[in-house]
Amino acid sequence: MTDSPRTSPEFALRDLLGFDIESGDGVGRAWLDIDERHINPHGTVHGAVPYALLDTAMGGATMSVLPEGNWCSTVDIHTRYLAPIRSGRLTAVATVRRAGRRIVHLDGVVTDDDGIECVLASGVFAVIPAG
Repeated sequence: MTDSPRTSPEFALRDLLGFDIESGDGVGRAWLDIDERHINPHGTVHGAVPYALLDTAMGGATMSVLPEGNWCSTVDIHTRYLAPIRSGRLTAVATVRRAGRRIVHLDGVVTDDDGIECVLASGVFAVIPAG
């Protein structure tokens, strides 16, 4: 996988949360090392953090299968939180399941350092044609 400007543009949220991404061939990955900015008042990672990783990984996976010049936009992401997360590295992996001309369907998973699945997701992204 390669992290190219087309599949991984610079944006402020990445800097704010401190994550990295890569994508190619219908797969996107986003990961971060948990620190104090990710923790909610109850001592676990806020649910918005793995969601942001999934959304970004899904966007990267989608962009990797689109013709040059096209873009994508999130239509829906269904998330299922399976286990609390407290520390370590989170990794989101998104895979394109079906890419049509107008809609792309994806599956995603967030795992912790031990490979335990913490969040599962399915997503739908709209294809925005060039021009």
